[in-house]
Amino acid sequence: MSTTSWIVLAVVAVVVLALVAFLIRTASQRRRTAKADRIREEVQEERQRLDRRAAAAAETEAKARAAQAEADAKAAEAARLQDRAASHRDEVDSTRERLEARREHADKIDPRIKQPGGDDEPDRVVVDDPRAARHHTR
Repeated sequence: MSTTSWIVLAVVAVVVLALVAFLIRTASQRRRTAKADRIREEVQEERQRLDRRAAAAAETEAKARAAQAEADAKAAEAARLQDRAASHRDEVDSTRERLEARREHADKIDPRIKQPGGDDEPDRVVVDDPRAARHHTR
């Protein structure tokens, strides 16, 4: 073989090797590009799932805040009603005491009611209905 043949053969071999290297590199780039695209799609899908979960969490938090606000309002209403009931109860007790004092005063000034004065006198007699003339001893 002549030197020219060897040179041509060497050039062809270099071109073939360069072509093989180029094809391998191109195939590798395609695989890496495809893999990167798949990863991006997976990331996008996961991000969408994450966004849905975040929206659900935000909605649940909003419901929790609303429920807490409602519970706070109900607790405030309950406290207000308890205060009102206590005020009414105090007023009722006070009125009862005044009524009892008035009744005792009426008993003291009523000549029909005998006041305890000694052992020979019975305890006080209360006339509930003067027409029926019922007497109770207390």
